[in-house]
Amino acid sequence: MCPHIPRCPSHDAPDREAARIVAGHPEQGWSLLCNGVITFEDTGELLPAGRVIAPHRS
Repeated sequence: MCPHIPRCPSHDAPDREAARIVAGHPEQGWSLLCNGVITFEDTGELLPAGRVIAPHRS
């Protein structure tokens, strides 16, 4: 659970990428967010339940 105040958005919220990074590995191209989401440098995401969000660059 998120210990921050205000709390980070949940993994199913539209703004889930706004959660704080708890483990960053830029050399490998990914970061783990406080809400359990793994974000990748290509803008793809892996949600805690295993659902994949395809890259969504603008």
